[in-house]
Amino acid sequence: MRTRLAVAAAAITALVAGCTTSGGGDEPAQEAEGPASLTFWNTGSDEHAAALQAVADTYKQSHPDVTIKVQALSWDDGHAKVLTAATARTGPDIVSGGMSWGIEFGELGGMIDLNAQEIGDIKAQTRPEVLKAITSPGGEVYGVSFDNAFYLLFYRPDLLQKAGLSGPPKTWEELTAAVTKLKAAGVKTPLVENWNTFEWLPWFNWLKQAGGALYADDCSKATIDSDQAVLATATWADQFRRYGVPKAATDSAAGLANGEVAMAIDGSWVANAIDSTHPQLKGKWQVAALPTGPAGAGTFVGGRIIGVMSYTKYPKAATEFIKWLYTDEAIQLLQKEVYNKSGELWLSPRADQIDTLNTTDNVKQTLKTTMETVSGPPNCKGWEVSQAEVTKKLQSVVNDNVDPKKALSEAATIMNTNLK
Repeated sequence: MRTRLAVAAAAITALVAGCTTSGGGDEPAQEAEGPASLTFWNTGSDEHAAALQAVADTYKQSHPDVTIKVQALSWDDGHAKVLTAATARTGPDIVSGGMSWGIEFGELGGMIDLNAQEIGDIKAQTRPEVLKAITSPGGEVYGVSFDNAFYLLFYRPDLLQKAGLSGPPKTWEELTAAVTKLKAAGVKTPLVENWNTFEWLPWFNWLKQAGGALYADDCSKATIDSDQAVLATATWADQFRRYGVPKAATDSAAGLANGEVAMAIDGSWVANAIDSTHPQLKGKWQVAALPTGPAGAGTFVGGRIIGVMSYTKYPKAATEFIKWLYTDEAIQLLQKEVYNKSGELWLSPRADQIDTLNTTDNVKQTLKTTMETVSGPPNCKGWEVSQAEVTKKLQSVVNDNVDPKKALSEAATIMNTNLK
């Protein structure tokens, strides 16, 4: 971890020293004349890149002077590759990546502020909580929301009924009671928790449900050590310490299919993948919003941003393509192509497009309900580099029986240091 941070720090220093065009206060790059040939680095799977290429090819039919080549970046090294491209000022014209990437690379001069490209319609169609997460403290938007993903509770109604449960748990208390009853009824693993299992992402749900936050609203200090955060961390840790939730990632679809798993907290994209990978489960599973905590509902929303690199020769052409991705035509084509190539559900930031998804009414309604409760990652300085160390502090509560208050106080120190 220290080696990675040292390399990143060195690259960032070079980027700040070497940039002549900033994504913030400076004028955006001038548009080159002639046809635009754009390279789009999409962080995600090869299947997602293929789906996007099909969409880009459709765009070319109505924009013959714009050619877009989509390349896949893995999540493992995508961040480092985009940082290197920004440092060298050569590489893709368009990038997609983690929700914090736009702010991080934009404030280093690596991406343009899309506000200068008239993105008012896109901002109006984005959930306020998502827009807040991707907008820098100064108001710049270096990357708009490309797709959304959030946690849902997948479950087998028949297994719940056999354990004497009338439906999915709706509160923290009902969740632990359900796990206890399912275990007694012979279910091997009543609950699994995926999507960055045993890391800060799933813990964030508990934090929001307890009424806590990672930082103060003005990013002046970390608030991860609040009383609400301590309660959330203790409750989250009890899943693993008392109720047998695995710390290792689990194939939730396979577990639901063979009956070893009754409930799975997993990402929204799994909603279509269950039936495509385990057709024998069709009609035998359902989905619900996450159980609520003492402060009510709360769900982490992730996904990708998409933005334009500051050195591109075609800032306008690149931004026009991004704007088109928010149209009904593009969204519905992406939904279709992602499903056909990967079996997954692709969720647009536009909530009004949920009804166009090729999925069940139960999934659609749960997506709508959950989208009303989402909170994105903080837009505060230093969060991107703090995440791994914060995860270690959270894990120490489970692995080493560290007091939650002590672990969170240490996490707050790290976060406050990175704020400077």
